[in-house]
Amino acid sequence: MKLVLSATGCILVVGVVTRAYLHGSKNALPLPPSPPAGSLVGHVLPRDPFLLVKRWIDEYGPLITLRVGIDKIVVIGSHEAAMDIMEKQGIALAERPPSIAAGKLFTGGQAVAFAAGERFRRMRRALHTHLQPKAVEEYQLLQMSHAKITLLSFLEDPGNYQKHVISYAATTITKVVFGKNMNATDDEIELGRQFIGALIAAANPGAYLVDSIPWLQYLPWYGRKLRQQYKSYLKLFTAHLNFVKQEMQNNADAGLSFTRYLLENKQLHGLTETEMAFLSGTFFGAGSDTTALVMCTVLMVAACFPEELAKVTAEIDAVVGTDRAPTFADEHSLPRLRAFIAECMRWRPLGPMGFPHKTTQDVVWKNYCIPAETTVFGNHWAISRDPKAYPDPDAFKPQRWINDEGQMREDLTFFPYGFGRRICPGLHLANRSIFINSVLLFWAFHVTLDDTKPLNDMGYMDGVMPLVPPCSLQFKTRILKTEIRRMLQDYPEGA
Repeated sequence: MKLVLSATGCILVVGVVTRAYLHGSKNALPLPPSPPAGSLVGHVLPRDPFLLVKRWIDEYGPLITLRVGIDKIVVIGSHEAAMDIMEKQGIALAERPPSIAAGKLFTGGQAVAFAAGERFRRMRRALHTHLQPKAVEEYQLLQMSHAKITLLSFLEDPGNYQKHVISYAATTITKVVFGKNMNATDDEIELGRQFIGALIAAANPGAYLVDSIPWLQYLPWYGRKLRQQYKSYLKLFTAHLNFVKQEMQNNADAGLSFTRYLLENKQLHGLTETEMAFLSGTFFGAGSDTTALVMCTVLMVAACFPEELAKVTAEIDAVVGTDRAPTFADEHSLPRLRAFIAECMRWRPLGPMGFPHKTTQDVVWKNYCIPAETTVFGNHWAISRDPKAYPDPDAFKPQRWINDEGQMREDLTFFPYGFGRRICPGLHLANRSIFINSVLLFWAFHVTLDDTKPLNDMGYMDGVMPLVPPCSLQFKTRILKTEIRRMLQDYPEGA
């Protein structure tokens, strides 16, 4: 036992010295300041570290350095620094750090979120074929059709708002990715929805010791649950891929889908079947619960700030009226609604800690240097609270997004979908889903809080849909139900 402990200690020392040597910078500038660690293993982070990290940023500055095990992590916490580093120098942060837990054990190296090098570029090119602004217009009728179903569900059962929103997101993305018409309650849909939440949990800094001590992965008993999850998701995603392949072989008219495109253009993108299965599965998982979480956030915030909601509904009434249902054609005539949604995503950002990036070269910002091979997080929560970019940041102020001409400002940004070359490729599709559901629901309903029930206004932020809604919302129709149903008869159906 003494020999084992001594050997282990030597390995750890060698690992620390080796990493310090390999990750060192020739630049004379220092790393950003580091809060006191208070532990031999470095900074001990809670499960949801964003609030603690924000306090450190307030005390030590817009960039801080954390030590987790033998790794150094730089966290960016201001809008200016995020723009200068993550956006303007984005090419130097286009890679992910090696993630043993999330990137290897949990996803087998197949997930685009942790892919690197040429594999990442091949996957990214394939996704862009379906997710560029012009490409997503092809899904307009599909999104309107499913938004119509969602609105009718609210009319019938307004108390289950979270269930209806989940159903919209899951069924819409299933059709886009796999060409399938499925119910949100199907077991394989539920398992797919859980994928991104599990991925986020595995990727949290400090969640698994193997990310700091990589040789642990070679112990046969380490990470068994992660390996089992990989096998389960690979089986699920491969089954979806095989379904589409069988439909194509049978000449079935399943319509277009992203997976069908991958299979038809296998040579063009050079992806293996396992890569295609995981790319489609990740597309589904990322586009399901994340879209639903933002939609639930928008509804919750509307109920929390009735005076702001009243301004939005007044704008909808002026543009749309009560003789027809709103459509995508109204989007650019509704800047106040768009500003309201943008402020919701800033005020309660999804995934507040952010996803890890890796520097591929030294990055200099002001008087600091982030060495090559350093893990970097753009902390969405801290950035959203930057008073220089967003005065009075804790207040909910949609007007901050409106210019003097009454249109959306082009000089104000936030980063709800990530940064640089690692920005979420599905952002245009997600934004369109959020818009069409928001405009329909605010056109049809007054949304209020049930003050007798508890409210947790951060309940939709961590990337996982809560089993119990963090608030209780009430929906009262603004238009007669019979009139709403009549006007929806002209809406797309079964697209």
